[in-house]
Parts: sequence; structure tokens; C-alpha cells
Amino acid sequence: MEKYGDELFKGANHKLFEFSKVLRKVGTDAEDILWQALRRKRLSSFKFRRQHPLDKYIADFYCHEAKLVIEVDGGIHNNPDNKEYDNNRGYELEQLGIKVLRFTNEEVSNNLEMVLNEIKGHLEK
Repeated sequence: MEKYGDELFKGANHKLFEFSKVLRKVGTDAEDILWQALRRKRLSSFKFRRQHPLDKYIADFYCHEAKLVIEVDGGIHNNPDNKEYDNNRGYELEQLGIKVLRFTNEEVSNNLEMVLNEIKGHLEK
């Protein structure tokens, strides 16, 4: 196990950690919109990390305190192979006690308040 900051990541490796830093610079418009809302603390005091290594995956957004992953999916996720990968990934993370919420680029871009309300509902549990 490797340690990054104050959190422990099973299976995370240096290459995954470095790749996550690259992904932070090339996010989609929808990811940027959601990130700005999360950074402005629109969801109380919960701290989120962007493109965060977690187990053998990189989560779009991760809240350690709430054990919550938020994924923002583009059209490529409609591909059957990607859907299977996303389902397996979600299952594996949930086995680690981590809840996964998925939103499309369109949901974030066109209905940010709905997305934030759904996230807030999970944070308040």
C-alpha cells in the first residue's frame, strides 16, 4: 500500500498518481463546472479531490470523509465495453465501502442544481 497525503490507497501506484495529475489539466467543460461548484464549498464543508487515485482507478471526484466518488461521463461511456467497465468499477469500489454517483456531461452542464442536490443528499446520509 502506498500513502498519498493523509489517505491510504490500496493498489495505487506511482504511475497512476502521476497520470491523475495529467488528467486534472485536461478535464471536460462539465468536469470544470462541477469542480468549480465543489471548490466553492457549495456542498457544506466536505472536501473533494479531482482526478484522484483510488485503489486501481482514478476517480473524477472523491470525498474521503463521505466515501463518495462522483463520475462525470461523456458519450464514450455509452459504448457497451465502457458500460461493462464502469459497472465493474462501481461494483469494486462499492465493495470497498465507497458509493459511486454517475452523471452525464449534459446533466452537469444543463442542470447543475439537480446534480448538486443529489450529491448533497448522499453527503447528508
